[in-house]
Amino acid sequence: MVRVFQILTVVRQVVVLSCVCLLVTGCKIPEKNKPIWEQVKISDIAPSASSEQSESQFLKAINFDVHIFEIPAENINKLDDIWKILYVQPLRFRDYKAFRANSFFVRFGQAPMWNPMLDLLRAADGQKVVTVKLLLADSQTSDVVVARLNTKQEVLYISSGGLTDKTTIGPGILSLRVRAKKASGSRDMCSIIAEPTFSVPINGSVPDLAERARRHEFIFDPLAFGLKMSPGDFVLLGPERYISDQSALGGLFFSKPKGSLFFGETLLKPPELKPSVRVFILVYSGISG
Repeated sequence: MVRVFQILTVVRQVVVLSCVCLLVTGCKIPEKNKPIWEQVKISDIAPSASSEQSESQFLKAINFDVHIFEIPAENINKLDDIWKILYVQPLRFRDYKAFRANSFFVRFGQAPMWNPMLDLLRAADGQKVVTVKLLLADSQTSDVVVARLNTKQEVLYISSGGLTDKTTIGPGILSLRVRAKKASGSRDMCSIIAEPTFSVPINGSVPDLAERARRHEFIFDPLAFGLKMSPGDFVLLGPERYISDQSALGGLFFSKPKGSLFFGETLLKPPELKPSVRVFILVYSGISG
């Protein structure tokens, strides 16, 4: 009799537990929460205007760090020591003669050259001003601010064929525009094109304002350069000579005649205000996502 009672008790407990399981979970063991990127499809959150882009374009970002240094204009010849340890390959130019005629100079380097280059920059009393991080979707552009123009001004530059040309720009921003695209057939290589650009910034995304801003945009197309890069690669962009004239593109882009404070490598002397030049180091760190 006792054994029958025990059996009935066990059966009753099983039935009760089964009912609870059916009511609460349907007897299924809850699955582990999925990451949010697996639950939400890109098509659910992307604006309709971007529907032509693939999911990989939204999920992946091409990453760069842009380090901007200043050195005293009186030390510009010391940049020659840096140019010598870097390469002109694999750089490509839209018009190499126009590039050089405007006092633009660029060289390519790889990770082992990084520390020797920084040592030579410090030897020229170079000091870092800022580091800008760029995260670009495939084929997207981003602008690195070079100078802010508060008024209209005429800018002279050497165009294709060695002709002196001019344009009126401002108010707005002179920048280095960088376009990046993942290289086909490679997991981590990318192709970039960089070119000096004037643009008018806008707040918001009103189509009429964006179109008006684009009409005032000016790209110094003959000075574009490009290359393919692997993680750790970098390019150094700077002036070939010091140009104090701010009406010349090379002077406006690289030179700071009003000067910057330089403390010197040893920091034993009081800071001095000296005319300076800017150099830009664009470092490719890879594709994330």
